[in-house]
Amino acid sequence: MNDEKLKIVLALLGGVIFSLVFILLAFILPLHPPKVPPKTMNSELQKLSKAYKESQLKLPPEQQQSPKKEE
Repeated sequence: MNDEKLKIVLALLGGVIFSLVFILLAFILPLHPPKVPPKTMNSELQKLSKAYKESQLKLPPEQQQSPKKEE
């Protein structure tokens, strides 16, 4: 095989390998960022409940409301 044919074969082989690398990267790397799960009513209620409990703990003892006082 002479040098010209060897150069052509090596150039084609390099091009094919170079293309395959980018094709594989296209399948591996995501195009879109991961989706944020939608807010559910349960998660919102948990956040509100946590905020309410924290706000009750920050008040002075004489102003804190206890749910058992209503009985």
